Amino acid sequence: MTLHDVALDDKFDLAKERIFLSGAQAVIRMLLMQRERDRRAGLNTAGFVSGYRGSPLGGLDMQLWKAKKQLAQADIVFQPGLNEELAATACWGAQQTELLGEGTHDGVFSVWYGKGPGVDRSGDVFRHANLAGSSKHGGVLALMGDDHMAESSTNAHATEFLFVDTMVPILNPAGVQEIIDYGLYGFAMSRFAGTWAAIKCVKDNIESTASVDAALERLNIVVPEFDMPPGGLNIRHEIDMLGQEERLHEHKRAAASAFILANGLNRIVYSGGRNPKIGIITLGKSYLDVRQALEDIGIDEAAANRIGVRLFKVGCPWPLDLHHIAGFARGLDTIVVVEEKRSLIEVQLRESLYGTATQPVIIGKKDERGDWLFPAKGALDPNEIAIALGERIVRTIGPSEEISARVAKLRQFQAMLTEATDIGSRTPFFCSGCPHNSSTKVPDGSIAAAGIGCHFMALWMDRNTVGFTAMGGEGAQWVGQAPFSKREHIFQNLGDGTYNHSGTLAIRFALSSDANITYKILYNDAVAMTGGQPHEGGLTVDMIARQVRAEGVDRIAIVTDEPDKYAGKAEFPAGATIHHRDDLDLVQRELRDVKGVSVLLYDQTCAAEKRRRRKRGTFPDPDKRVFINELVCEGCGDCGVQSNCVSI
Repeated sequence: MTLHDVALDDKFDLAKERIFLSGAQAVIRMLLMQRERDRRAGLNTAGFVSGYRGSPLGGLDMQLWKAKKQLAQADIVFQPGLNEELAATACWGAQQTELLGEGTHDGVFSVWYGKGPGVDRSGDVFRHANLAGSSKHGGVLALMGDDHMAESSTNAHATEFLFVDTMVPILNPAGVQEIIDYGLYGFAMSRFAGTWAAIKCVKDNIESTASVDAALERLNIVVPEFDMPPGGLNIRHEIDMLGQEERLHEHKRAAASAFILANGLNRIVYSGGRNPKIGIITLGKSYLDVRQALEDIGIDEAAANRIGVRLFKVGCPWPLDLHHIAGFARGLDTIVVVEEKRSLIEVQLRESLYGTATQPVIIGKKDERGDWLFPAKGALDPNEIAIALGERIVRTIGPSEEISARVAKLRQFQAMLTEATDIGSRTPFFCSGCPHNSSTKVPDGSIAAAGIGCHFMALWMDRNTVGFTAMGGEGAQWVGQAPFSKREHIFQNLGDGTYNHSGTLAIRFALSSDANITYKILYNDAVAMTGGQPHEGGLTVDMIARQVRAEGVDRIAIVTDEPDKYAGKAEFPAGATIHHRDDLDLVQRELRDVKGVSVLLYDQTCAAEKRRRRKRGTFPDPDKRVFINELVCEGCGDCGVQSNCVSI
């Protein structure tokens, strides 16, 4: 067998059809493919990408920067968003480039990205932009990064329902291949229906890697026949609020449904043979779990067709209209809906099939008795899915020794997992040398409120740190507490990234309320939590100091591990003082007695970022090392207590 030559750049080489790449890289490949498909169709289009980093999309911007050469050659502009709603507004603006006849291209296709909380805060923009519409040769995709298990978030989030509320069609890819496919379908649907299109990104697809077929002509996208209203469905120059609402409800949804149907985005995978009895409907990551579950109980396509099990894969969970699922539901006694988090498919199934002549039993989150079947909390496990499906199939179709035996074996496995000795889990902690290890300490008698960022981990330590807010609201909670509290003052941790994102408004709010609060702005020179990205706009310590002074903060103190580094290189406002980090406690004791709002800027480079830069030769390597003398060490552990360092 002849082996193909493989290079790292293959993933972005459009001449290569079989490529290996990650989900984040698939987004870039999809953008390049969209540009080339447009060119072959005689269109001179460009691309625009903007958003705000956050898991599971935390590394997308770094991949975009790495591909800047290929993107520039394809006229695709990447502009990181200062925050999510500004990025969404920029994508909305990209759809308006042709309205005045001043555009340099036939259209601009755009991608917005953000994690669940960013989706929430951008809802107003999504609503306005979706009502306004996309351009005829542009189109917009919104990549929603959902963290179902709150593995790197302050809450577990699944944001489909925000897009349902704003009436943005949703696509849910099952893997890396479908990130490319659904991205191309999404742009085409956005152009055709005049809507945005949302694509669900979870760690299981966006952070996975796979070998995919990325041939340019792989997809034959069908543009369906549709009775368009006068003026069409794309973005218009005139402002007509009620007209926008009418087009969205009466035409755009129908156009999106027609596109979904014409392109078979919702499809039957297993027919169920001549006499189907039970149907399983699922989507996205859960589709892969269901396939694994069916395999675990011995059901492949042949077995499914023999015993009457029909499997339906949903690519677009909203809108899910009757004509999308009528063929699937026909002749079934029972439909089982397997979807994570809240019921999106299930409620639409009930709405579509209620009152039909052969209305099947529909179960999903709960069974007929009202007991939980596939709970909305957490994430679904293939073993649990297999047990639930196996028992339901046997109950519906009849006894099967093989299925029952396999289910019993899976139950044994589940019991073993439940009974396994809990060896405990290591609580996340600051990296060795992390500046937050020092900066989050407060004087005796004081408390601090946590903020979004790595320093959030202070909540789990003995740091007198309590409570947190949504990103950008840091300190605003004290405005509501202070009038009713015996406490006179608090410290508020605020990361430099959050300050840049939206935290400045909270400082302004605190100033307007005359709250007694010291903002500890933790400047570590990188967005460490998502990979060490730089701040948008090149934010520096003295810039922040000048900004907060302009807002009205009188007392500003800078604390750093290198006080001499600012000489001749920084311009601080009058009255700002500079201190070594050894004096942190003294500085904080002084600031907590200051009436009103004060600011402590703690400046020390992120330890993880230092290590990255040292490996690249861009950061000095210290010539001093500390060793523990084994001959005199008594093993008391005091060095670990004093340093609070996980490396000791």
